[in-house]
Amino acid sequence: MLNNMTDTEEGEGGPNSQGDGNPKESSPFINSSSTSDVEKSQQYDGKNMALFEEEMDTSPMVSSLLSSLANYSNLPQGSKEHEEAENNEEGARPSKKPIKAPQLGTLMGVYLPCIQNIFGVILFLRMTWMVGIGGVLGSFFIVFMCCSTTMLTAISMSAIATNGVVPAGGSYYMISRSLGPEFGGAVGICFYLGTTFAGAMYILGSIELLLIYILPQAAIFKLEGLEGPEAEAALLNNMRVYGTIVLSLMALVVFVGVKYVNKLALVFLACVILSIVAVYAGVIKTAIDPPDFPICVLGNRTLISKGFDVCAKVIEKDNGTVTTKLWRIFCDSPFLNATCDEFFVNNNVTEIQGIPGVASGILAENLFGYYLDKGDVLEKRGVPSVADPDAPMTNSNRYVLADITSFFTLLVGIYFPSVTGIMAGSNRSGDLRDAQKSIPIGTIAAITTTSIVYMSAVVLFGACIEGAVLRDKFGEGVNGNLVIGTLAWPSPWVIVIGSFFSTCGAGLQSLTGAPRLLQAISRDGIIPFLRVFGHGKANGEPTWALLLTASICEIGIIIASLDAVAPILSMFFLMCYMFVNLACALQTLLRTPNWRPRFKFYHWALSFLGMSLCLSLMFICSWYYAIVAMVIASCIYKYIEFCGAEKEWGDGIRGISLSAARFALMRLEEGPPHTKNWRPQILVLVSVDAEQNVEQPRMLSLTNQLKAGKGLTIVGTSVEGTFLNNSAEAQRADQALRKLMETEKVKGFSQVVISSNLRDGTSHLIQVGGLGGLKHNTVLVSWPRTWKQPEENLRLRNFVEVVRETTAASLALIVPKNIAAYPSNGERFTEGHIDVWWIVHDGGMLMLLPFLLRQHKVWRKCKMRIFTVAQLDDNSIQMKKDLITFLYHLRIDAEVEVVEMHDSDISAYTYEKTLVMEQRSQILKQMHLTKNEREREIQSITDSSRGSIRRKNPSNLRPQQSTSEEPAGASLAEKPEEEVQLIHNKNATPTSTGPTSPTGPPGGAGTPGQEVQMTWTEEAEKGKSQAAANPDSIKDIFNMKPEWESLNQSNVRRMHTALRLNDVIMKKSKEAKLVLLNMPGPPKNRMGDENYMEFLEVLTEGLNRVLLVRGGGREVITIYS
Repeated sequence: MLNNMTDTEEGEGGPNSQGDGNPKESSPFINSSSTSDVEKSQQYDGKNMALFEEEMDTSPMVSSLLSSLANYSNLPQGSKEHEEAENNEEGARPSKKPIKAPQLGTLMGVYLPCIQNIFGVILFLRMTWMVGIGGVLGSFFIVFMCCSTTMLTAISMSAIATNGVVPAGGSYYMISRSLGPEFGGAVGICFYLGTTFAGAMYILGSIELLLIYILPQAAIFKLEGLEGPEAEAALLNNMRVYGTIVLSLMALVVFVGVKYVNKLALVFLACVILSIVAVYAGVIKTAIDPPDFPICVLGNRTLISKGFDVCAKVIEKDNGTVTTKLWRIFCDSPFLNATCDEFFVNNNVTEIQGIPGVASGILAENLFGYYLDKGDVLEKRGVPSVADPDAPMTNSNRYVLADITSFFTLLVGIYFPSVTGIMAGSNRSGDLRDAQKSIPIGTIAAITTTSIVYMSAVVLFGACIEGAVLRDKFGEGVNGNLVIGTLAWPSPWVIVIGSFFSTCGAGLQSLTGAPRLLQAISRDGIIPFLRVFGHGKANGEPTWALLLTASICEIGIIIASLDAVAPILSMFFLMCYMFVNLACALQTLLRTPNWRPRFKFYHWALSFLGMSLCLSLMFICSWYYAIVAMVIASCIYKYIEFCGAEKEWGDGIRGISLSAARFALMRLEEGPPHTKNWRPQILVLVSVDAEQNVEQPRMLSLTNQLKAGKGLTIVGTSVEGTFLNNSAEAQRADQALRKLMETEKVKGFSQVVISSNLRDGTSHLIQVGGLGGLKHNTVLVSWPRTWKQPEENLRLRNFVEVVRETTAASLALIVPKNIAAYPSNGERFTEGHIDVWWIVHDGGMLMLLPFLLRQHKVWRKCKMRIFTVAQLDDNSIQMKKDLITFLYHLRIDAEVEVVEMHDSDISAYTYEKTLVMEQRSQILKQMHLTKNEREREIQSITDSSRGSIRRKNPSNLRPQQSTSEEPAGASLAEKPEEEVQLIHNKNATPTSTGPTSPTGPPGGAGTPGQEVQMTWTEEAEKGKSQAAANPDSIKDIFNMKPEWESLNQSNVRRMHTALRLNDVIMKKSKEAKLVLLNMPGPPKNRMGDENYMEFLEVLTEGLNRVLLVRGGGREVITIYS
């Protein structure tokens, strides 16, 4: 028994079975192909599982599944692996090193990294200025709004992160797997750009700390003696030079080894926490003993503290009054009688405390905003001043001035980067012991902590620090100190040094994380032009990605202004957070079976609120940056959609498509479409050869040219056999159809049916194609070109059955004849006509098809002509007027011509054609004759028939030119037929018919036919049947030709109609690029199929391209709007 099991496995599975060859994401559920068959059989030994031995390759035992789940590791090749790779470069070990289980918990793995990433440069450099400009209330609202946004995003992110295993890749992985590769790629790039610009912002912050607060003398472009724009330009140039140097050094550190960055991370985190603790300690100290930080105010204007030592105009010295340095700044001499600045003369100099302390009640003064224009003087609220409003301001370089114009939305854009960084925990999901528990708790706890710190900081800054000092961005009024440093205890240097190191650390983290994110996107292969950035050093370090990151970061450095860079990265982060919320909301609303997050405290309304907040903040921060960010994301989305690799990640957008499709299909079920909404939903029936290749590829070219209607297209074929035995052939046929559809740019669906015979398969396609209300209403099938050959009898029968079934199903039918002569999509007609022969009304299909064709570039230059046939009792002039009016109302441009077809006698040639046709049917109906016997029989009967005609009427029959002779042994399809001169009997009443359904005599198998050179008269017969109106005269004809007496009169009339119409069409439309023609209905009696085909052959003979059209029994075009 066990031996049998092993043999079975070896025979069916094989050690290298790879399934369908499609790449799949790593999963513990997929059997490893490396296990040998012997190992597999041992798994089943003694387990009494012989019943399941056939499924061993595809369905693992529960025990092996659980063990593979327990050993499953989906760690990225992150910094830890890089360190291991570097340490183990000396020699490869023969045995695989066991994977170390991730050990990080919630505190070290999520909480502290989030704290470090959220607290940043904005808190230390801009928070006090924001409180001073926006007021406590306005700043509190900004902080609350931004923190609410990140909290709602964290809730959504927690739901996604706990819905299964999230490998490293953080937000990119979550969004791409939830919203699909297009959204994932677009948002991934936005997140990458945001992280990169964040690196630039941190570097600029560190340079600002260095050059303004730590080492001002290090400036290359000196600021002393410069004023206004010159001083600003010099500062920015210093930022650019030093920023580029620092960026190069940081990139070098990251390139040499990321392990150093990781080891320094805790040091940088300690600096951040120490700085914040120092600020709180300083706040407590102000309540007990406020520090002495005086600022000098002239009237109500804040003075720059550099350049004078005493905040007074004059001082008493040696019993005399002596002027101070301040006097000399505003006066032209140090003497008391000097000429001084008018504002200096009219206002007193006062010294006020910059940090009055929590108990001072300064909070009430700082509650409301104080927005300034660029160049405005920072003024102390509540202090009167005497100034001439019309007098120009002098000595402006001695006052503290606003460096930028401030407004509420600017504050939002500058502040928002200080709440980013909430993804730090989810980015490390591969290193966590229990990611599904740690990510929600750690992230939400970190956001709560930082939000409390930020909100309390806003209130405490407003309660402790004088408003004029708060608005002093660079601390010019407090001896060039960092404003938040003035509050810190025990020394301002704690904050300055701590914030410098923390900003450097944050910059290094950004330069470490951004290249890895870009590498993850590149390796996913969804953005082809980024694939080069997926490569790196031997240990996986993303070298090329680091180079691109540093280049983009340099753009931020060149901008040089922290206030200008902050809104840029705000945009990208907000867009990323917006899509995280969207992903959670969609998954919740779609209720996909796989959506089972462990984190239960989420709701789609919260996600939508978070998404709305993100979108609002984007436009609040900067509407033009928001538009640029959206354009970038949209371009990436469309690029991935058109050029990117197709990925199936079970994403929510696909779920939306399914839900929307279901909703739309249910709506379509409510009733048939209105005529205005009718468009050809085409089922294209094609045949495939033995190699499963399409035999008529031009059918799809024509389909593409007809698709100006933008309707549904189904390309279907049938394969003979059974589903169990022929499914592989069906798959090959389906692939061939898809490939051809892609080549011909036909957007639609392919469908292959396996049936015991082709006739049933085609019938099944016609019956079951489509879904619900989205079903085909038109069938496109090619004309069976070789139907006259005896071996093609089955194809003939199939074709006529298709015509019958489309009629029964009320479907329109389009039959292109001579499909190989139709133009490909690359061809162009520079001139020519599309001729429509409108003989019977078919609901407007004949009008609509040329209109649709002319929307395509192949037929665009062709003009449309419409011909209609007038009978004897019709007013052709009035018909033409009516038709022109009808086309005018249809908004269709076409030439109109009415062709008059008068009654005429049935010619001898008509009788002869009918006689030969019926004789063929009779001959081929005989019992199973061999091919040679069949040909000899046909030849003898035809010869005797011709001899009889010649004997009976030698004087009235003149032989015409015949077609070229064919070699002996060919079938009658290639035999010559002598023409017969048309006979006109004026006394005989014609028997004519329209395209009605004949009941022909019993017909046999498909018959050979002749290519005949024919001559006709111009007149045509009447469209209505007037059979046997004068039987005596007809009998006279039959007396002359006894062989014609047995002919079926219905067939004679139909042949007469076909010949007369063909004559008229040839005269008018022989040079047309395309002729559209009403297709007569099939015979009700199946024994007349060959005769029906012969009628159609005669009707279209001599025309190059013909579209035979049958309407579906409903109006498809309307004159109404």
